Amino acid sequence: MFARFLINVVALLAAVWLVGGIWLTGDTQHQVIAVAVVAVVFGIVNALIKPVLTVISLPFLILTLGLFAIVINAAMLKLTGWVAGQVGLGFHVGSWGSAAWGAVIVGVASWLAGLVFKGNGHRSRR
Repeated sequence: MFARFLINVVALLAAVWLVGGIWLTGDTQHQVIAVAVVAVVFGIVNALIKPVLTVISLPFLILTLGLFAIVINAAMLKLTGWVAGQVGLGFHVGSWGSAAWGAVIVGVASWLAGLVFKGNGHRSRR
């Protein structure tokens, strides 16, 4: 669970760094706290809302061979930005285009961070 939190932190920081339409406001100390809280919010949003959207949009996922997942992930990032704005965390997601690119970056960064935190995934259970 803590590893998933760290992966979310790294992935969100990558999106902030690489996508111009996603940013953090405030001083450095506030940004560190904000990204940690945003990672928790992002995890909760992904755990509660993403499965429902995935089931509802299953025909689109099948029709687009899974590419519609970028739209779902962008919506999760946009929702996280909205929640963060409502509680004054200083994490902002500008446009839907920024959210889509951010979703791609978060997906790739999560995958890479997962490899780093979990090893290569080919551990034998003995």
